[in-house]
Amino acid sequence: MAESRGVKPGPEPADRVVIGVTFGNSNSSIAFTVDDKAEVIANEDGDRQIPTALSYVDGDEYYGAQAKAFLVRNPNNTVAYFREFLGKEFKSIDPTHCHAAAHPQDTAGSVSFSVEDKGGEDEASSVSVSEASTRFLRRLVTSASEYLGKTVTSAVVSVPTNFNDKQREALIKAANDAGLEVLQLISDPVAAVLAYDARPEAVVEDKMIVVADLGGTRSDVAVVASRGGMYTILATAHDYEFSGVHLDQVLMDHFAKEFIKKHSTDPRSNPRSLAKLRQEAEATKKALSLGSNAQFSVESLADGFDFSSTINRIRYETIGRKVFEGFNRLVEGVVKKAGLDVLDVSEVIMCGGTSHTPRIANNLRGIFPESTDILAPATSVTAINPSELQARGAALQASLIQEYEAADIEQSTHPCVTTVKHIANAIGVIAVGPSGEDVFTPIMQAETAAPARRIVHIAAPKAGGDVLIKVVEGGTHIKVTKPEPKAKDAVENGDDDSDLDSDEEEEEEKREKVWKIGTPLAEAAIRGVKKGGKVEVTVNVAADLSVTITAREVGSKGGVRGNLAAL
Repeated sequence: MAESRGVKPGPEPADRVVIGVTFGNSNSSIAFTVDDKAEVIANEDGDRQIPTALSYVDGDEYYGAQAKAFLVRNPNNTVAYFREFLGKEFKSIDPTHCHAAAHPQDTAGSVSFSVEDKGGEDEASSVSVSEASTRFLRRLVTSASEYLGKTVTSAVVSVPTNFNDKQREALIKAANDAGLEVLQLISDPVAAVLAYDARPEAVVEDKMIVVADLGGTRSDVAVVASRGGMYTILATAHDYEFSGVHLDQVLMDHFAKEFIKKHSTDPRSNPRSLAKLRQEAEATKKALSLGSNAQFSVESLADGFDFSSTINRIRYETIGRKVFEGFNRLVEGVVKKAGLDVLDVSEVIMCGGTSHTPRIANNLRGIFPESTDILAPATSVTAINPSELQARGAALQASLIQEYEAADIEQSTHPCVTTVKHIANAIGVIAVGPSGEDVFTPIMQAETAAPARRIVHIAAPKAGGDVLIKVVEGGTHIKVTKPEPKAKDAVENGDDDSDLDSDEEEEEEKREKVWKIGTPLAEAAIRGVKKGGKVEVTVNVAADLSVTITAREVGSKGGVRGNLAAL
């Protein structure tokens, strides 16, 4: 949220030049919007996914891919994986990922890094994590300004859902110190959903979405309810045991064992060799996401020995099975935490660099039903680059709010405004006619934010006549149909052919989502509906969750209207 804005007044709305920023722990991205379409900006090195790293050599500052390359030969003066430390006390951080770079230090309870950034010998400076973030964000803003040909002034920044108020304040301060006005902080999963829903071909509809943000050092999964273009996060999970670096580690261990067999020395025991091993393992992982084979080659890996080997995707997926299974459990756990079944999910949006891995998307394809869209490069030709989703969504949000005054943005995004009430259960109607079965039609899905208004048309009997409308609450129920047991006489007659395929013998149970009728809310009788006519039912939920229901024949002036107390 934007309530912790810096003290410096921002530019006038008409003078703003806005971008979207994803400031990640491993990689960052910047994007801008032109003609309502978001585009990710490449920096001066041509990188659209910019490693979140800074390195200092003889007083010169390097960032992005250049800084990451210095992790091999200049690790002590290279600051990496520091975003997670923003707004945290030193005693609460996990420095695991920094062991191959400049180590975080305790400075009066806060996190800092000791680096030689001035160019003189033995003149190390203590750089706070806030200052490191400011320096990195300043480089991002400079790259964006050079790309656009005008100075960037403002941004919407996406952040993880578990960023607390202190972390948000620290990020806003770091951005302000970099000369960047933060219009708003939006959550990563909402930014990803927005990137898809803003496409021209997108249809705004009520749906349940799982956003699997699989990054380099952490994985975040959220269940998002989209109701009439409004998003509500129902459940989240944050995992540091299954992420991109763990797939890197699988490849590192695999090739280290090969090297040991050939040269009887472990490259993981030497910091420089380990850095080379890690860098090439990450490159190999990316190559295996694009092709079925990859070359692993490092010059002078350890003890002066060069090393070269190959690996195919099948072998990689086999040795990394435990990590892939971890991603599966994480996603399934969040769906369960939201009180849903996989059949309730309309879309799975995969974002973050690790989402490029085909095996992860294919595994999720096996978990969810065919009706669920798995939006990843391996499973959908219309998928957006997972590494760019959040920056695109942030840029789209920035373009929507850039013309508002800072105070108006702050008010509209304040927690007390955005934390609105929602209906707990779906609302639907049961149409009861002279002939045919009762039909339940949902009007308003559960988790719809109030106020809200929905209209549905119910077909009357073909011959016309009186129509009774029952308005009820409803919920989804998973109906399980077990396969019929094999007939005894079939076995006795020798039909139990041992050559039958085991998959055919053990037929899986069928699961489908059906509506379960809940509490009745109201009844309305519409008399004398014309032949082939329809009845229109309108449900209006006010901000206090009181409900107004109107029913009338389509085309007529009369109707029935009733009010209900808050649900």
